[in-house]
Formats: sequence, C-alpha cells, structure tokens
Amino acid sequence: MIKGIKVMLLPNNKQKTKLFQCAGVARWAYNWTLGRQKESYEQGDKFISDGDLRKELTQLKKTDEYKWLNKYSNNITKQAIKDACDAYKRFFKGYSKFPRFKSKKKSEPKFYQDNIKIQFTETHVKLEKLTDSTKKNKQKLNWIRLAEKNRIPYGKDVKYINPRISFDGLNWWVSVGIEYKDNTEIPTNNGIGIDLGIKELAMCSDDIVYSNINKTDKVRKLEKRLKRKQRQVSRKYEINKQENTFIKTKNIVKIGNEIRKLHKKLKGIRHNYVHQTTSEIINRKPMFIVLEDLNVKGIMKNKHLSKAIAQQCLHEVKRQIEYKSLWNNIKVIIADRFFPSSKLCSQCGQVKKDLKLSDRTYECNCGNVMDRDLNAAINLRNYGKKSA
Repeated sequence: MIKGIKVMLLPNNKQKTKLFQCAGVARWAYNWTLGRQKESYEQGDKFISDGDLRKELTQLKKTDEYKWLNKYSNNITKQAIKDACDAYKRFFKGYSKFPRFKSKKKSEPKFYQDNIKIQFTETHVKLEKLTDSTKKNKQKLNWIRLAEKNRIPYGKDVKYINPRISFDGLNWWVSVGIEYKDNTEIPTNNGIGIDLGIKELAMCSDDIVYSNINKTDKVRKLEKRLKRKQRQVSRKYEINKQENTFIKTKNIVKIGNEIRKLHKKLKGIRHNYVHQTTSEIINRKPMFIVLEDLNVKGIMKNKHLSKAIAQQCLHEVKRQIEYKSLWNNIKVIIADRFFPSSKLCSQCGQVKKDLKLSDRTYECNCGNVMDRDLNAAINLRNYGKKSA
C-alpha cells in the first residue's frame, strides 16, 4: 500500500525566495503547454504529446530569451508539462472542465521534485538545484529543515513517489508517497455503526460519544477574535475608500495576514481532532464500520445549519475512515441515503414518521426510550450485520 505523508518545511528567507521562483517556473511551463495545445487545436492539428513539448522546450532553453530556465531543475518543467497534458486529455474525455491558465495571484504555488534526487534525513530534506554553486557552504541552501523529526522514513531502501512542494498561503509543505507492506491482520471485533451529526461529531453504536470540538472554549475564543479582526479590516477599508475604489494600506495587509493565520489555526484544530477521532475508532479494530450516505451538499443549502455542518467537516470524517479502514482491512459499509436510521426503532423495528429534528430523545410505543443519535447508530450497526 502507498501512504501519503505531508510535513511542513522551515525554510530561511533565501530558501523561500528560491521556492517561490521554482513555483513560478512550474506555473510558466503549465501555461506555456496549455497555450501550445490551444494553438494547435485552433489550427486543426493533432494533440501534441508531452514528449514532443519537452523536446521543444529543450530547444527553447538554448535561446537567449529562455536561457533563464536553465537555472532551475528540468524536472519542474517536465512534470508541469505532463500535468497540463493530462488535464487537457481529461477535458476531451469528459472527466473535467477545460483547464485554466494558472494565475500568479490566485493559483497555489507548487512544483514537483524528482523522486530519485530528493533526499531525506532525520531533520532535513534536500531539494534539487536550489543553488548552482558547488561550494559546500552554498550547497547548504539545498537542505531545508523539516518541522517534524523522523516523520518521513529515509534510507537506501525507501522509495519516494510523486514528491511535491506546495505553499498554502502561510507555510511551505513537502508531500510524498511511500510504499508500505500490506496489513494482513483481519479484525474480529464487533462492528460499529456511526451516526455523524451537528450536536456531537459522532455517536457510536457502543455508546461512545465524540463531542463537537467547535463548542470548546478554545475554538470559540479564536472565532470571536476572528470576527473582531474581520470587522476591524472592514472599517479600515471604509475609512480609506476613495470614490468607488477600496485602497489596501499596509495596516489592512497586516490585519489580513492575522486573519489568514486565524483561519489556518482553526482549520488545523478541527482537522487534528478529526484525525484523532477517526484513528481512535480504527484502533478499536471492528469487523466493519457503517456510515450514512449523507447529502452534505444538499444540507449545506439550509442557511441555518450550513455553517455548523461546514465546521464539523463531515465529508473529511468519512474520507479518513475510508482510507484508514483500507489500511487495516476493515470493511466500510455506506448505508442507503433513504435508510430511516433515526426514525426506525432499534428494538421493535417500527418507523416513527413524525420524528422532528428538535426531538433529541427517541420514544417508541414499545417502551424504547433512548437518545436519538444512539438509536440511529444501533440501526446502522444492524444494517451492517445484514450487509456484511
């Protein structure tokens, strides 16, 4: 199996400059490829293969106009050309929309590194051709410090797959795929039904509850500070408005960076909690896990619930459970979207059609009285037993 690992980088100022330049080279090569493909199509010619485009770019590098490309790794442009050609093919096969040209302001800065030439140690990663100098003190520029020690395996026997360097607006990251041996252990514990919701993140059929992280004091304080900063930057825009134009001052840029950091921190807290929750569920090693096929896109149209649902990261929970279960040979069963997990009595099987969202306790004529989320989780577990 192949596991993807993503670790934050801690580059110095010179390294940051070089990383942005490499990302710019990748963006240029991607846009150049799309331009050539579009030009060829308009002229009635056939699709240009990425091999032919790489040969054409090699000749361009020999000219004075494009000799600046020789300062950077040819693997950056090679992969950018391949990515653009793949995107172009996907459009004509009907898998995606027509690929757009990458904008310097809006597109995410990222580029490819050769999987053979990239090197990892306990604390650093070596990137290719960040400096042309052969001096030892200059060669240090190629080594960038990792934020986490021993996070990525290293050694002669380790093979890296598709290494990518990316910038998320605040930090640089390195992501790489590493092949591990398949897990042959077959779990034998009882299956689990999981009811995802807004009040609590997850209610399991064995009566284990994972609370809503957004209701904690830490998250609420950060959200309060975020609202305050957003109001502050809005007032700054109004004060510096000239006729119909908003002027972006240095103070606005400064507050904007603080807002970006708060958004990033909140996202990190939520995703970290989701990882902890899903890992804890997987570590119990159930035979199967049953989840609802939630129509998250449809629920998001409800203006009263959309924010709470977005903060719960329900799709992310489902995604993590699916791939972590695959690693541990746990069967994941997705219940039918119209399966009445909340309205169905877990004891007698009677369906309570008049159950409202405000009814937090499920009461049945057979005498069954329990929390509605627990009742739904038990029904999902029973659904899994029949399907397994």
